[in-house]
Amino acid sequence: MAKVTLQSIADRVGVSRMTVSNAFSRPDQLSAELRERILAAADELGYVGPDPAARALARGRTGSVGLMLNDRISEAFEDPIAAEFFASVADRLADSGFALTLLTPRTSADFVPSRDVAMDGALVYICEPDSVDLAWLDRRGLPQVSIDQNKRGSVTSVNVDDRGGARAAAQHLVDLGHTSIGILTLESIAGPLSQSYPATQRMLGWRDALDPAGIGPRIVTAPYRPAATAYDVAVGLLEAPGRPTAVLCFSDAFAFGVIRAAEKLGLDVPGDLSVVGFDDSPVAEVTRPPLTTVRQDVARKGELAVAALLATMRGQEQPEDVRLPTELVVRASTAAPRAAT
Repeated sequence: MAKVTLQSIADRVGVSRMTVSNAFSRPDQLSAELRERILAAADELGYVGPDPAARALARGRTGSVGLMLNDRISEAFEDPIAAEFFASVADRLADSGFALTLLTPRTSADFVPSRDVAMDGALVYICEPDSVDLAWLDRRGLPQVSIDQNKRGSVTSVNVDDRGGARAAAQHLVDLGHTSIGILTLESIAGPLSQSYPATQRMLGWRDALDPAGIGPRIVTAPYRPAATAYDVAVGLLEAPGRPTAVLCFSDAFAFGVIRAAEKLGLDVPGDLSVVGFDDSPVAEVTRPPLTTVRQDVARKGELAVAALLATMRGQEQPEDVRLPTELVVRASTAAPRAAT
């Protein structure tokens, strides 16, 4: 069966090819009656619509924004914080007439998403700072905004006050009387001490409160996935001599692993062990006991990232960097150590 083209429809209706094209892309140029005749003919012939690639070339834009990730899509959606961020970004883009394309790291030299996928701009979300993927975005000259990343040149960044939130969390434990404190933080692909923006800033914040109190924390690390690794590391931390009376965690997911480890070892939370997370994810309120954590406004972070990217894509004045506030939320997973009561 021959492919149906704009010319096929034009021949059927008895108009020019340009008139048919206008029916799809510039309907204001035609009368309502003529446009209806053209669309009816297109439907009758089985026309599937203008070729997306050709249409993008004609318009000078693809109508899509890429979101760069470190993870496979299935892994990313296991994280409720990431899922909430994706939803916020997708909704804001849809409101502005754009689609969202999720881009994972390259798996071969033959296909590099940041090089080969058509897009009008990119949101860079928790990626390794020296990755080939980011280098290609730069080489293409695509408008970009980074989220939860170290500052990269002139790229606008949208972050949260990780350092301030972590400082408040650590100070909370110090004020409760804890002097033996553990830290379970992120291990990156590059090595045990992650250079990711959130991990670096949170460590600085914890030390802001612990160092003046003369507390040298015992630091252990785990990769973000698989989740079971954080649990295994937490068991090792709590079984070792000189068990801490409190643990500060990189995320609520890590904190949940610590609580599970405490249960395995017969430790009461918060009687024997106080636990503090970060993010205030949905798991924080349903954990038993409910988790003391640091809240960040994930949805707002997505909204502001999209707003900054759209402004950059439109050639407006360079958006300023954003740092959203965080808030300590005290729940039942923290208490004074038994020795202090």
